[in-house]
Amino acid sequence: MLDLAFETPKPKVIAGAKADWELVIGLEVHAQVASKAKLFSGASTVFGAEPNSNVSFVDAAMPGMLPVINEFCVAQAVRTGLGLKAAINLVSAFDRKNYFYPDLPQGYQISQLYHPIVGEGEVLVDMGPGVARRVRIERIHIEQDAGKSIHDMDPHMSFVDLNRTGVALMEIVSRPDIRGPEEAAAYVGKLRQIMRYLGTCDGNMQNGNLRADVNVSICKPGAYETYRETGDFSHLGTRCEIKNMNSMRFIQAAIEHEARRQIAIVEDGGKVVQETRLYDPDKGETRSMRSKEEAHDYRYFPCPDLLPLEIEQAWVDDIAASLPELPDEKKARFVTEFGLTEYDAGVLTADVDSAAYFEAVAAGRDGKMAANWVINELFGRLKKEEHDITESPVSPAQLGGIIDLIAKGDISGKIAKDLFEIVYTEGGDPAEIVEARGMKQVTDTGEIEKVVDEIIAANPAQVEKAKQNPKLAGWFVGQVMKATGGKANPKAVNEIVAKRLG
Repeated sequence: MLDLAFETPKPKVIAGAKADWELVIGLEVHAQVASKAKLFSGASTVFGAEPNSNVSFVDAAMPGMLPVINEFCVAQAVRTGLGLKAAINLVSAFDRKNYFYPDLPQGYQISQLYHPIVGEGEVLVDMGPGVARRVRIERIHIEQDAGKSIHDMDPHMSFVDLNRTGVALMEIVSRPDIRGPEEAAAYVGKLRQIMRYLGTCDGNMQNGNLRADVNVSICKPGAYETYRETGDFSHLGTRCEIKNMNSMRFIQAAIEHEARRQIAIVEDGGKVVQETRLYDPDKGETRSMRSKEEAHDYRYFPCPDLLPLEIEQAWVDDIAASLPELPDEKKARFVTEFGLTEYDAGVLTADVDSAAYFEAVAAGRDGKMAANWVINELFGRLKKEEHDITESPVSPAQLGGIIDLIAKGDISGKIAKDLFEIVYTEGGDPAEIVEARGMKQVTDTGEIEKVVDEIIAANPAQVEKAKQNPKLAGWFVGQVMKATGGKANPKAVNEIVAKRLG
């Protein structure tokens, strides 16, 4: 870990008409388990299949069909818990959560209320250099997803697609430790980053594989600290839940609007009603969906079709031993091993594929130079073309080859950028391209001296000015580089120009 004294960011303060208010936010993140099969059946989880084509008899709730637990999904939940430094419960149990929706054929959801598989953990959310929020995880439980109701295909009917029914979800429940919209988005982003490193969820929010229910309440300054000291939730305001958020930008906008809505109600003498709301991105506002249910409204009871889930500590230990290096640890190593700034290390470790690419480029080379080329040249070009690192036309070996040519003095930085463009658009081996196209840097001091002497002889007035003001010697350097097509060794050019001008 980075040996830093992290500063806790200040809570977001929103000025009301009568007083200042602070936000208190907790999130329930639903992460689809990266698994080829569903939680209780062998049906496929592939996205984009024909409607109702990935549905087993269990998913369709056919009479007599019983669920069978998918061990791999359990292992993925344990792996996620370990990645979040959470306690793993060796005994957990499934419950039936009873409610009716057309896309839930059983009429109940198999979930975990009383005995979740993962207990308390934490996430360190970076909010800037040296600034972080430690968000406590209350629990992670596994449950099955519902299907999807489609209302825009026919003006008179709704359709149901059961492909998602039974897909394994991990519900990651945080404590109300988040204090602002930006922190909420950063928290979801950090969870997604960790799970991608672990390989337990792909985090694709567009496909619905990562969704968040956001609980928002307001309180007077100082009330949150009292809650943290006492554990008494009565010091916090009544919370409202915003369902199914699948965009970082919308999460921030929804929290901002909901907070102002609650402030307006309270300052007008009213009371915030605990309820479930939806965010309308077109109108930029939340609207009431239904009154907020409590656990007893779902009539939870132990699932009679599934025995308590008992796992062995040795099995958990085997999973722990297979964990990859996680983002925070990798970022710290990049700082110490490659001499990178915390910012650059954060950029390179933001995505597991980007980190792997950088390490391949930096292996045996100058880490700072490798980081500069990966971040500025490659990432910049990929972002411009809206590609990610997995779509890079330049391999780590090719980019490393360009850096090697710079280090050996075969090419200058300017030539290297021209070479990068050729490799990016045409491909090929950098060393062979330099040789074939005559791009090699001129290091013969005799040749450089000849060019310098010619330029000095042709510009006597400029020579006199440069002798009066040495800073103007740069003009001669530029002319030499121009005359040699950028191939002259810049260091040699500077030394020879300085010598000639006295």
